Amino acid sequence: MKILITGGAGFLGRRLALALLARGSLAAANGVEAIDKLVLLDHVEAAPLDDERVESVKGDVADADLLDELIDTDTGVIFHLAAVVSGQAEAEFDLGMRINLDASRRLLETCRHRSHCPRVVFTSSVAVYGGALPDVVRDDTALEPRSSYGVEKAIAELLLGEYTRRGFVDGRALRLPTVSVRPGRPNQAASSFASGIIREPLKGERAACPVDADTRLWLMSPRVAVDSLVHGAELDAAALGANRSLNLSGLSVTVGEMVAALGRVAGEDAVSRVVFEADERVRRIVGGWPGAWDTTRAVALGFPEHTSFDDVIREHLRDGRA
Repeated sequence: MKILITGGAGFLGRRLALALLARGSLAAANGVEAIDKLVLLDHVEAAPLDDERVESVKGDVADADLLDELIDTDTGVIFHLAAVVSGQAEAEFDLGMRINLDASRRLLETCRHRSHCPRVVFTSSVAVYGGALPDVVRDDTALEPRSSYGVEKAIAELLLGEYTRRGFVDGRALRLPTVSVRPGRPNQAASSFASGIIREPLKGERAACPVDADTRLWLMSPRVAVDSLVHGAELDAAALGANRSLNLSGLSVTVGEMVAALGRVAGEDAVSRVVFEADERVRRIVGGWPGAWDTTRAVALGFPEHTSFDDVIREHLRDGRA
């Protein structure tokens, strides 16, 4: 089996690649198949992986000719992770539409013309929700995004559902909670602070928090995110049914509870490095996202769950990326 990961040089893409290489196979429609080739597509060079099964391609995910070259009838699974993050999509409208929406359509069109119905795992987001939300958001809660990023993800979900209905792909859109704690440096995602207020204090650095302490977030650790992507790819189509958009399990915590967990794990010196500095742009975007949702369906389908945010911080420390 050949697998394509768009956004393969990114944080989740690289972790997913390592997990797939370690597994060596995936369950597919025709049974468990060995992973013979793993293609990592990104707009930047991927860090080398010492494995002959890996091919790294630097290119534009919205380039129809490149997609036509990379997706063939041997491509059994596509993990579509490539995206312009929320803050950047809001600031650069054309770029967000081209990468988050146009590229998704071109990828699906390439699959349609190949006529082999690959499994397509699309990483969607809590940002598809917005407006006046119920206390607990369900899979079938109306999508009313309040950001360009959320709109682009919501449209891509609908496209994936339609291409699945028509038999062009076997799609599954996994709505990931905010992933925390991400290693590295802050990026332009509106949710970047959800990692920064943990990651930077653990390194002895000051971290600005742009939202109030009572802001509630829906979070997922990097490990559970990768495990969920793999599980989502292996799920049988019959188990998913007609609704291919799924809210994944996560942790519903306030920013204040996150900081309290930081104190329990790393001490009050770490907590003292978190400084609340309001940013109305970030508050406006994040304030439209749900803080809790019904994960009954995800749990029934066997997706991994979390324990506590304390354990998420300890996971980050164990990874040696603090």
